Amino acid sequence: MKTVTGFLAILSLILPFYQAGAQELVSPPLKKEIPFAFGEKLTYQVRYGFIVGGKTTFSLTEAIYKKKHVFHATATGQTTGLANTLYGVKDTYESWFDQETTLPYKQIRDISEGKYTLYNEVTYDRRHNTVESKLSGEHKVPEKIMDLCSTFYYIRRVDFSKIQEGEEVFVNMYFADEIFPFHLRYLGKETIRTKNGKVSCFKISPIVEVGRMFKSDDDLTIWFTDDEKCLPVLVRMELRVVGAVMLKLLKCDDGTESVAETE
Repeated sequence: MKTVTGFLAILSLILPFYQAGAQELVSPPLKKEIPFAFGEKLTYQVRYGFIVGGKTTFSLTEAIYKKKHVFHATATGQTTGLANTLYGVKDTYESWFDQETTLPYKQIRDISEGKYTLYNEVTYDRRHNTVESKLSGEHKVPEKIMDLCSTFYYIRRVDFSKIQEGEEVFVNMYFADEIFPFHLRYLGKETIRTKNGKVSCFKISPIVEVGRMFKSDDDLTIWFTDDEKCLPVLVRMELRVVGAVMLKLLKCDDGTESVAETE
């Protein structure tokens, strides 16, 4: 029941519905100023109607990887309440990525879902474009490949104001020892309501495969704030089995004011 764990699980949920295999990487325009910093912590809540199913946190700290100062991202998703009693999910993803390029040097995937557990570490050799997985060994990968966490932060760096409505952005992602091309379609601007008032957002739709989980390829939508932080404040999924699943930003801890919980 991966959907209960939040934003990081949304990415891991839809990746199996992409056709594995590298694609040519299109470099979108990026913002000059990085919209996140050390010490940032984002807390999300996932809901099915009035039912709270879980929460996810994304935190950033400074670390040193092979004598280089890098971002260390930790994303943890876990079930709460009744969902935790039924499914007992706690998934953790970690990434050590470059401060300038957002390209990862190392990732950890630590999964605990009921009786199922999985742990893996992957390191990236940028010089030779290979990865080394503790579970499956060495693999050749395309240039500029990312992992789950670094993709989350990379999307926030994209300057959507310079992208035409309907255009797509995608990255090659290494996940579960496979290469996945991750596509996102820009749908223009939209104002959404939050408990702190109306917020102008960029509307993004990761393209999913129609079938068992989704009825159409735009059944997943993410709203990013149209400001210097580019925070993903709201996620909506339309799933065949459970209907609408909403993910809302509850809190942003970074020492400054931020968008509060969406309505």
